[in-house]
Amino acid sequence: MNRELVINVTPTEISIALCEDKVLVELNKEQCQTGFAVGDIYLGRVRKIMPGLNAAFVNIGHEKDAFIHYLDLGNQFSSLQKVVDSRQPGKRGIKVETMKLEPNIEKSGKLASYLQVGQTVMVQIAKEAISTKGPRLTADISLAGRNVVLVPFTSKIFISQKIRSNETKKRLRQIAANVLPKNFGVIIRTAAAEAHDADIEHDIRSLLERWDKAVGNIRKNQAPALLMSEMSRANTIIRDSLNSTFSQITVDDEAMYREIKNYIKVIDPQLEKIVKLYRGSVPVFDNFDISKQIKSLFAKYVSLKRGAYLIIEHTEAMNVIDVNSGNRTKAEENQEQTAMDVNLAAAKEIARQLRLRDLGGIVIIDFIDLHKAQNRQALYTEMTKLMATDKAKHTILPLTKFGLMQITRQRVRPVAVQDVTDVCPTCNGTGRIEPTILLDRKIENQIQFLTEDRGVKYIRLRVSPYVASYLCHGVLSQRRRWMAKYKVWINVVSDQSLGMVDVKYLDRNGASLI
Repeated sequence: MNRELVINVTPTEISIALCEDKVLVELNKEQCQTGFAVGDIYLGRVRKIMPGLNAAFVNIGHEKDAFIHYLDLGNQFSSLQKVVDSRQPGKRGIKVETMKLEPNIEKSGKLASYLQVGQTVMVQIAKEAISTKGPRLTADISLAGRNVVLVPFTSKIFISQKIRSNETKKRLRQIAANVLPKNFGVIIRTAAAEAHDADIEHDIRSLLERWDKAVGNIRKNQAPALLMSEMSRANTIIRDSLNSTFSQITVDDEAMYREIKNYIKVIDPQLEKIVKLYRGSVPVFDNFDISKQIKSLFAKYVSLKRGAYLIIEHTEAMNVIDVNSGNRTKAEENQEQTAMDVNLAAAKEIARQLRLRDLGGIVIIDFIDLHKAQNRQALYTEMTKLMATDKAKHTILPLTKFGLMQITRQRVRPVAVQDVTDVCPTCNGTGRIEPTILLDRKIENQIQFLTEDRGVKYIRLRVSPYVASYLCHGVLSQRRRWMAKYKVWINVVSDQSLGMVDVKYLDRNGASLI
């Protein structure tokens, strides 16, 4: 399997597409310079205690107060708070590796026993703000690296269950024990099984440095303040997924290209050469056929092979997916086998759609009815297998007597692409747009204005593919006639994200001329 990462950077947003064998399987969007991402560590101030919920609201600088439940404080909250209090102005400060750990907090205690209004706390974002809800916090802080996850205030070494070899476990445990200071533990990730000893040691030391920097920032800041930021979303995906199956990472921004290349140089120098800087005039998502996949895959109806299709609906309480065989049942005699074939194809597409749309909460799938118990079990087994590559926590239940499959899936970030409606900016809700037959006259008027009034000698027209085809068609195309008439070089670029009558006039550097 060949995996590619394609990254599109704009002034306001970074879009990251993960493709497997040229097929889009994951899409992430990150707003630039907004902060408050999963993994970020903040110095917050308690705003309100909610005894009925056994929870509190904390101000970390977000427009909505963040939420923390008692169970999110972590066993060693008292030790963490002791470190935070010791770093306040005028106090000497204590180090984790030399301190005596406080007793674990009670499993069924009250949050009001540990937090008071106005108290300064060190917290980490566990779930980003979604819709009307603020971020979800945890005080059980951990720092993730490529091979290990550093866990302060414990001396335990945990190893991924996917590492089965006892010899490998013993080696990894010994490496960690040799490097870790007192009162620090780690979770050794699956990727560490293939890593060199020196890489694992470097990973642990770099995470310890990040921890020291975060704790050191407590003294320099007043709550609310950011103490340590998680890596960019692009680097996070690379950190968690990069392996020999990656054939290429393409970026259309030079600064991001250098950042990713430098990061890969540190974690896996052999793969540095797969990072490519895209300089084409066509948008990078159009060049890799990703824009087309986004448009087709985020629709309500998703086509499968041989006429079958899915209908995906979103409700307030859950997501519902209906599997339809289309016209296949009319052409096939063995109804049970036909239903099984459609269901298996649908299961593969549904597993992909869950990742692609990042659907969270409860998902109900209405498969085509199967009468044989072994077929129902085979479908459940196949769905479990297909969902195994999904990194989000999920639970799958076998089919009910009504042929429904229930899936719960955790979501920690807002949906990358939502099916929402708004007033059309082109027609302003009227359902009518200006005549396309007049579009070339409108473009020509703007070209005349730019060349004769402003003296422009180069114009890049960014238009929809249909308009681009019309302007460039034939030897004596409209584009060539305008170039000869107005003594200007015109470069026509098709952009699938633009509407039929939308036109952008840009200079050589991509800056707007109008």
